[in-house]
Amino acid sequence: MVDVQWYPGHMEKARRDMKEHLKAVDMIIELRDARIPSASRNPILDEMAPQKPRLIILSKKDLADDAVTEQWVRELTTDGCRCLALNIASDKNVRKQIVDACGLLCTPVRERMIRKGIRPRAMRAMACGIPNAGKSTLINRIAGRNSAKTADKPGVTRALTWIKADPTLEILDTPGVLWPKFEEPRTGSLLAATGAINENILDLKEIAMDTIHVIRELYPGILETEYDCEPNIRTDVMLEAIAKKRHLLKENGVLDIDRAASVFLHELRRGKLGKLTLERVKGHEENR
Repeated sequence: MVDVQWYPGHMEKARRDMKEHLKAVDMIIELRDARIPSASRNPILDEMAPQKPRLIILSKKDLADDAVTEQWVRELTTDGCRCLALNIASDKNVRKQIVDACGLLCTPVRERMIRKGIRPRAMRAMACGIPNAGKSTLINRIAGRNSAKTADKPGVTRALTWIKADPTLEILDTPGVLWPKFEEPRTGSLLAATGAINENILDLKEIAMDTIHVIRELYPGILETEYDCEPNIRTDVMLEAIAKKRHLLKENGVLDIDRAASVFLHELRRGKLGKLTLERVKGHEENR
């Protein structure tokens, strides 16, 4: 696995700002990518807010393996933590699902207010997640308007902003934040493959080869079928097969391997290769 690291200055500033605002919120809404539920878990949140109730949203469920997503939802639902898998852009009742889940998680907070004779105020949640996980799209769906900028690339949101999502729920929108160092190279590679890291700093050929290796382990045969190549070929030869299948040639007629790597990753991100999840719940590694 190639060693990828990306932690620009605006992310460190956002981390400090998030830490300062934690006392003002009742809970955390954490967005992860349903295709990589473990790699998209930000350990900074565990360090900053270990006791806060948490709603984990596995976004982009339309691109992930349905059966494996169900396993992850069960795995991540624990005391003080609920998990929902959503296609944020098109699922119905996204707002109601989020508001209801937040209400359940914040029940103890509201009950404490009532016992103290305080009229319960709106719940306050901090929305956090890796870059390009769909957080701004989620906030816009909940708020019913374009309150947050969206784009199909990481790093669009740069500042913390309060959004009145519902009469009973206020959300603090935060920038997509990674963490200073990925302990496992696989984590950085998976984040890069799914679009959470700025492509300008990446060796896309290396990322593509890492990802091809993972997919061939978990979903044997699908790439060979998609790109019309023989089974058991080397990963670098698979890139040649992609270039041939997609007619990617340089001016001199030589196969354009760099472009093949880029095309492969973008086809993966758009779901052209099928509904794939690149990580398994421990104990379910044998599932296909």
